[in-house]
Amino acid sequence: MSKSKREVDITWNYCDSVPPNRLQVKCKFCSHTCWGGIARMKQHLARTKEDVILCCSVPDDVNEIFVKMLKGKEKKTKDGSFDCGGELAREVTKGKNDLQQMTINASYKNREDVIREICSCIYGNALPFNLVRSPLFIQMLKAVREYGKGLKPPSYHEVRVSYLKKAVDNVQQCLQKYKTDWEKWGCTLMCDGWTDGKGRSLTNFLVNSPSGTVFLKSIDTSDVIKDGKKMFELLDSMVEEIGEDHVVQVVTDGASNLVAAGRMLMEKRTKLFWSPCAAHCLDLVLEDIGELPVFYNTISNAKKITTYIYRHTWVLNLYRSYSNGRELARPAVTRFATSFLTLNCIKQQKNALRSMFASEEWATSPHANKSEGKQVMNLVLSDGRFWRSITYCLKCVIPLVKVLRLVDGDAKPAMPYIYEAMDRAKEQIAENFQKIETRYKKVWKIIDTRWNLQLHRPLHAAAYYLNPR
Repeated sequence: MSKSKREVDITWNYCDSVPPNRLQVKCKFCSHTCWGGIARMKQHLARTKEDVILCCSVPDDVNEIFVKMLKGKEKKTKDGSFDCGGELAREVTKGKNDLQQMTINASYKNREDVIREICSCIYGNALPFNLVRSPLFIQMLKAVREYGKGLKPPSYHEVRVSYLKKAVDNVQQCLQKYKTDWEKWGCTLMCDGWTDGKGRSLTNFLVNSPSGTVFLKSIDTSDVIKDGKKMFELLDSMVEEIGEDHVVQVVTDGASNLVAAGRMLMEKRTKLFWSPCAAHCLDLVLEDIGELPVFYNTISNAKKITTYIYRHTWVLNLYRSYSNGRELARPAVTRFATSFLTLNCIKQQKNALRSMFASEEWATSPHANKSEGKQVMNLVLSDGRFWRSITYCLKCVIPLVKVLRLVDGDAKPAMPYIYEAMDRAKEQIAENFQKIETRYKKVWKIIDTRWNLQLHRPLHAAAYYLNPR
């Protein structure tokens, strides 16, 4: 097509030809390509459903232009262009004038007014501030800017139904790439349980493969989470959905109901292996170690110190003045490793704590005369038994905490490396006590019981990834 014709026909403002095929054109709004030149592109932009896919991204005003173009009588002019009774020309001229006026207005627009409106939307809807760092937020503003004046905001129905369905369809298309890799390499089905703000037990199902981890779905399992048989049925249905031939292993936490479900699953699906989560297993190892008398008493005493300091504002400020602002980690209920990290923090702040309770400010304060204050002070200023017990506990668990950070991180190491790390942790514990077995024998027994007996199967899955089909 000659240059003069391209300049006259406004369709070229919204599409490009795809070299070297002169009759293949690409939509600027949705990137859809089609054969038939701009004649079919007009049908695409007008959404006529005639031998062409509809454009889902064309703005309403542009769509109206092409609807009028196709509905009106097309009278060929002398220069070969089409005339729709002059109406189309007026629409185009008006659009150009509006664009020019918008550009002039934008140059004088005060940026502060626009930013204030954006911030008001964020504040008024209690949106997180880090939204402005999201690439999706930046892309949205860029799309609005490129559209220009007259953009009609999405309706409630479009957000809730129309475009939500399109987004889901788009995700399904992206998921197809991962499914292809599942067929080629195999995959791991993982389930992760959690409790929402309404107290419901929800379970997230994810699929991991060499291509990455994909979220599959989230199911309310409040009525089945405690029942091993029902959890087996749920896991079995997920394996069926993915494809039994593609699932190498299924990973859950080490709760008794899921252990039973995993064993039933392996009995039915003989090609896959069930494995408890390594991070959850290590957390249970630390929980069992924390039940040993010396660990239980030491953690309880440490909790008394941190709870007392953080419960009294004056004492907390006094402590911060001696610790140069360093905080004391406080024990948490869900992660047993946190308790041992608290012990480590207290050990690091030993001098600050002892200096605080030996200071004149403390001695002359009303807190020093109360029983609770005296009890905490005696713990910190004791003859060393409390501090020796902290040192003993840390020698036993710090190597395990390092392994927990390894398996609970984003690096996703292969199982053979995790086993090697666990063997090294056991050796490090032995070396911390000059290999005097009586001092670490109970800890080693707990590790062997929880770790080796529950996590012997993942080696098969790791070998599978090294030698796929």
